[in-house]
Amino acid sequence: MSTAKEPITITHTATSSSFTIHPYGAHLTSYTASPDFRPVLFLSRDAILDGTKPIRGGIPLCFPQFGQPDPSYPQHGFLRNNYWKVVEGSAFDDDARGAGIAMELCLKDAVHARGGKWGEDTKYDCVCRFFVRIDGEGMTNALEVENTGNEAFDFQMLLHTYYLVSEGKALDGTVCYVEGLKGYRVSDKVSGEEYVNDSDEPIAIEDSIVDRVYTPLGEKVELDVVVGTGPGRKILLKANGDVDGKAVPVSGVVWNPVEKAKAMADFGDDQYNDMICVEPGLLSNVPVLEPGKRATFTQVIKSV
Repeated sequence: MSTAKEPITITHTATSSSFTIHPYGAHLTSYTASPDFRPVLFLSRDAILDGTKPIRGGIPLCFPQFGQPDPSYPQHGFLRNNYWKVVEGSAFDDDARGAGIAMELCLKDAVHARGGKWGEDTKYDCVCRFFVRIDGEGMTNALEVENTGNEAFDFQMLLHTYYLVSEGKALDGTVCYVEGLKGYRVSDKVSGEEYVNDSDEPIAIEDSIVDRVYTPLGEKVELDVVVGTGPGRKILLKANGDVDGKAVPVSGVVWNPVEKAKAMADFGDDQYNDMICVEPGLLSNVPVLEPGKRATFTQVIKSV
């Protein structure tokens, strides 16, 4: 395993698409896609990149919880707060497979953001791996957690993806929106409302903080949405997950802090105009992960 602490840039020579991943948090901080090579991910101009706190923007990894349903350990868990190692020999670049890399974090090496049942005296153990691959079609991210201990544990996992919205148009619902969430149960973390989204209208940011969890109902398993990211720009996002090979329904979170940005030291006061978070994850009715078993969560991003 490589223990480098500097950002790593991987380029797919055949298409010139590229991404940069920071070993702190196995955190993707940039992705540029062919053919126009416009940046896909938002990174705050005030993001802290020295390993002293989670990076604001890009794709933070969340496990074993999203938010802080268990207040005994930090929000979003410990993946984004620790240095990961590069899996030896995992970097590749060829025409057939694209280009990519794999990162790994063993629980024993997670020295920050622990506590509660995941504290230093925990009865649990796990290894987390993050795989990134790009090609001429898009980018695939896969977060895998393997239970290497003797006790089953409950968990959530999520990719907290920040998309860059061009021309500062995040509050313009004609060009910045999320389509494909009709029929999902909505938990509005701002108003406290719970309801089913029965509208065909796209989800837009409008003029105040948006923080909503969309939970699938019925037979929905995979998340399949379109994200408008500015004039003439869209992201096609698909996500799926499984626990020990059994598919688990994927939830989606839509977030933009709007006026709350001013209270965030690592987020420019006006940068809410430049981003939208659409965050797929396994959040509800997730089976426990038994010893020796794996959970995998994958998202595929295509810029069109």
